[in-house]
Amino acid sequence: MIPILGGLGAAVMFTVSVLTSARASRLIGAPSTVAWAMAVGFMVVLPVALFAAPAPDFGRGALFWFVLAGLGNVIGLLMTYAAYRVGAVAVIVTIASTEGAIAAILAVLAGEALAPGTGAILAIIAIGVAITATGTQAGAEGTLITPERALRAVLLAGASAVSFGIGLYSSGRISTLLPVPWAILPPRTVGFLLIFLPLVALRRIQISWAAAPYVVAVGLAEVFGYVSYTTGAREAIAITAVLSTLFAPLSALAAWLLFRERIATRQVAGIGLVVVGIAILGALQG
Repeated sequence: MIPILGGLGAAVMFTVSVLTSARASRLIGAPSTVAWAMAVGFMVVLPVALFAAPAPDFGRGALFWFVLAGLGNVIGLLMTYAAYRVGAVAVIVTIASTEGAIAAILAVLAGEALAPGTGAILAIIAIGVAITATGTQAGAEGTLITPERALRAVLLAGASAVSFGIGLYSSGRISTLLPVPWAILPPRTVGFLLIFLPLVALRRIQISWAAAPYVVAVGLAEVFGYVSYTTGAREAIAITAVLSTLFAPLSALAAWLLFRERIATRQVAGIGLVVVGIAILGALQG
C-alpha cells in the first residue's frame, strides 16, 4: 500500500508543479524557472537534512546515485520547461510522463520482482500514455501551434522522459541508502550549484512579480512530490514510478480547464485507459 500511496501523492504534487512551471517558464524562460525552483527546494530541504535527519553515509554507491538522480531530474526539467514555451502542456506532460515506465523498466532489468499481471497492466498504461500524446494543435488560450513548434516540443518532451526516467530510478535507489531528506536533495543540490549560482554570477537570472508565486509553488511541489515518491520507492521502485505518472492525465485535464487547451477525442480515450490501468494496478498490488 505504501508504494501506491507514495506514487499517487507524487502524482498530485507533480501536477501542481507542471501547471505552475508552465506559467513560470512562459514568463521568465526555462533556465530561470529551473534555477529558482531548485533554489527554493534547496533552501527548504537542506536545513531539514542537516538538523533533523541522521548523518548520511555516501558509501555503497550512494554518491553515484546521488549525482545521477540530480542530473537526470534537472536536465529533464530544463527540456520540459523549454517544451512548454513552444507546445501544448497536455501533450508535453503526457510524453514526459513515460519517465515512470522507463524507471520501471530499469527496475525490472535490475532484478526487481513484480506481482503477476503487473507487466501487462504497465503495457496498458504505456499505450494510454502514447494515445494521449498524439495531441492537440491548440495551446494555451486556444493559440495555434505550428507543426514545426509541435515537433520541437515532442522531441524535447521525449528527451526529458528519458532523463527523468534515469533520475526517478536513481532516486529510488538512493532512497534505500540515505534518509528521506538526503534522498530528495540531489536535484535541488545539482540545480542550485549548476544552474542557479552560475546564472546569478553571470547576471542572467530572471524573475518578476508575476512569476515569483509560480516558481515558489514549483519548488515546494517538487519537494513534497519527491518526499512522497521516495517514501513509496523504498518498497517498490517500479510501482511507485508508474503510479506517479498519473500526473499526466491530471495535468492534461487541468490544462484543458485552466489554460483552455483543446483535448482531442483520442486523448480523452488515452487518459481513460491510463486511469483504468492505474486502478487495476492498485488492486493487484493491494
